[in-house]
Amino acid sequence: MGPRWRVREEWGTVADLHAGSAALIHPPDRRRPARVVRVLHPTDRAVVLGSAQPESDVSLDAARVARTQVVRRRSGGGAVLVGPGLVVWIDVVVPAEDRLWEADVGRAFWWLGSAWVAALVEAGLPGAEMWAGGLVRSRWSGRVCFAGVGPGEVVMSGRKVVGMAQRRTRGGALFQCAVPILWDPASLLDLLTLNAAERAAGTTELGSAALGIGPAAAAPLVAALIDRLP
Repeated sequence: MGPRWRVREEWGTVADLHAGSAALIHPPDRRRPARVVRVLHPTDRAVVLGSAQPESDVSLDAARVARTQVVRRRSGGGAVLVGPGLVVWIDVVVPAEDRLWEADVGRAFWWLGSAWVAALVEAGLPGAEMWAGGLVRSRWSGRVCFAGVGPGEVVMSGRKVVGMAQRRTRGGALFQCAVPILWDPASLLDLLTLNAAERAAGTTELGSAALGIGPAAAAPLVAALIDRLP
């Protein structure tokens, strides 16, 4: 049996919660990162951009009118709309010397994807599969996280149900996980810099890209994942 997980449940703004996760793999006292699971509850609403995603993808005027912050995370991928009742958000930190550490960036997600599959089944959501292939892109995946599928992510009936992104340092890896509670791509697209035709096309095309698990499944899913972590 490996070292135990330190589980932390935290509430705060989206910006503060992301800053807290980044600090775990960049400890200010230069200690090595430890195994940590953070179950995160945002108190505000934000469009969270991937580390390399241009801020110009977001309409700042639309975000301001919708009282939605614009936040950048340290891990990659496209934008996610985060806020109360929108996603299950869990961040996981693994130190570099841990038995779960994997040098291959793609395979590094597999153990966590397998844990999510088992957790979904335990929470009463069967039929999930971990994607073990390469990155699958669509014309929207550069802008919207749930528009593509990457290694270790989880799909149900061809629809993405667990999105993951990774940030690696010499000391460890941060895995940031999001599961839609309600999948409403129009709410995110309304905040992006799109014209009316693009927004309409995106709403249609992304409607079947992901799957929301529903509010009743959120708490059981979190408990099941923590129980299933190796």
